[in-house]
Amino acid sequence: MMLKDKLLTLPNNPGCYLMKDKNNEIIYVGKAKNLKNRVNSYFHGQHNNKTTKLVSNIVDFEYIVTPSEKEAFILEYNLIKKYKPRFNIIFMDDCSYPYLRLTTEQYPTLQLVRDRKKMKNARYFGPYPNVGYAKQLLSLLQNLFPLRKCKVMPAKVCLYYHIGNCLGPCEFKIEPDVYRKMSEDIIAFLNGDTKNIKEDLIAKRDKYAENLSFEKAEECQKLIEAIEHVTAADFMQFSSEKSCDVFNYYQDKGYISIVGLLYRNGKLLSRHLTLKPLYDSEQETFISYLIQYYQSNPLPKELILPYELSEENLQEIFDCHLFFPQKGDKLKLLNLAQDNCKVNLQQKFEIVNKQQQTSQIALAQLHKLINWPVDKIELFDNSHISGTNAVAAQVVYVDGKPEKKSYRLYKVSNGNNDFANMEEVIYRRLFNALQHKSSLPDLIIVDGGESQIKAAKTILEQLNISSVKLLGLVKNDKHQTDNLMDENFKIIPLDKESELFYLLTNMQDEVHRSAISFHQRLRQKEMQHSQLEEIDGIGPKKRSKLLHKFSSVKKIKDASIDELSAVVGSKAAQNVYEYFRKEKEND
Repeated sequence: MMLKDKLLTLPNNPGCYLMKDKNNEIIYVGKAKNLKNRVNSYFHGQHNNKTTKLVSNIVDFEYIVTPSEKEAFILEYNLIKKYKPRFNIIFMDDCSYPYLRLTTEQYPTLQLVRDRKKMKNARYFGPYPNVGYAKQLLSLLQNLFPLRKCKVMPAKVCLYYHIGNCLGPCEFKIEPDVYRKMSEDIIAFLNGDTKNIKEDLIAKRDKYAENLSFEKAEECQKLIEAIEHVTAADFMQFSSEKSCDVFNYYQDKGYISIVGLLYRNGKLLSRHLTLKPLYDSEQETFISYLIQYYQSNPLPKELILPYELSEENLQEIFDCHLFFPQKGDKLKLLNLAQDNCKVNLQQKFEIVNKQQQTSQIALAQLHKLINWPVDKIELFDNSHISGTNAVAAQVVYVDGKPEKKSYRLYKVSNGNNDFANMEEVIYRRLFNALQHKSSLPDLIIVDGGESQIKAAKTILEQLNISSVKLLGLVKNDKHQTDNLMDENFKIIPLDKESELFYLLTNMQDEVHRSAISFHQRLRQKEMQHSQLEEIDGIGPKKRSKLLHKFSSVKKIKDASIDELSAVVGSKAAQNVYEYFRKEKEND
């Protein structure tokens, strides 16, 4: 059956679809409320580059109908895990987070485990994404409570008994109440109640010190400090007795950062974070992540999610209390999670910026893409508001690193004509290099698509320069770095997980920041001058003196007459002082 005919046979039911390539390999798995509408949407209308690339590889598809959207979500997760399609984002690996397991045997044990389904007669605490914290917690509890350590009961006591870390139930009779009490204390501790244990240790420490048993007193003090250290990791609290997970996301620069804050009994036990390239919409990617996460981890009693997801029928998927707050303490927790998302994403790009090896790999990838030497790269961008204070910026990268001493800023004269402004700045840069016989870049990258490339190409041809390669950085409909375009307007796809994508994104951010900052400085300066121009007796020279001395109009407003007189004389100072006093009265 032809693909076109097969699309007509799709049902209107919820379900999952599996896209296949010419080798019959599954390259994408998706879920849909309505299979017919969703699958047909791939083959109609405009798409971003990622979807276009996916569709160009599809030669066939299969689908599986499910009773509801909830089952479609779960099936999608299982299919992605099974087939690992190259166009899907797969968040979870085979490694699950550890738990603390307290068994309910006659002689219980406390262990760090990863599989919470292996033993039924046990209580589990966690999960603990911070493995180091979990190990510290286990070590502390094993020092506080002498539970059995051996997996199989030996015939005689072992070293743990002799060092006081086990009561020796293998050889001695221990009353059941002793282990029952220890288990209750451990459960209370793991639920956040450490007060009684600390008070007991403090009393023991003081008693040992009074009896001059300083070594035992020191042991108690070390345990007290260990409790304080471990509980200090729970650095935030809120008023809830229930387990609660808070998840939020942040997208920028073509990536999505997701953070989960895991609270137990009102205390923050750990933070879970992930960072992945963004192919689908951020909301769909975020929901897909949550489903994958909770397939491997237990649902909490409460799950707090961003308000924009409140219409996504998530209650059918997650069997717990869902909250989509717009105010109050729960919203503060969501904001905290998003702050963590932003920091996570920013740190990722900062680290990449500092890694020389990464830059070299990125340049090698770029060289392979365009078959051109790329030791020195110059990027150009324009900025203006409705044609006013039009500027351009040039940033320079050598060996993948910014060479800030070579940055240049230009005032351009063509208002809101971006094409003419790009022509002007490229001409001024290259003509100056030819005139002074200075080095030219290996590659020029303009921040924009076909129009900006045409402008730069026109100047390169006019100046008869063939030693400089030309590219454009193209953004998608969400204004994110997407792909490269060559001088013949051909799209060069970028791998969003490559070192080159990181480098180009940072370059684009840098040239855009430079242009915007210069534009804002000019606007601010113009506003300052225009206000000072209204004051009698303050001409160009005196305006310059005032701004040079006080650096801003705000500081001039706050200056005393004596301070102003020292710069422009008493008469002019009086005019300035009175002008701004009247302005304050009118406000």
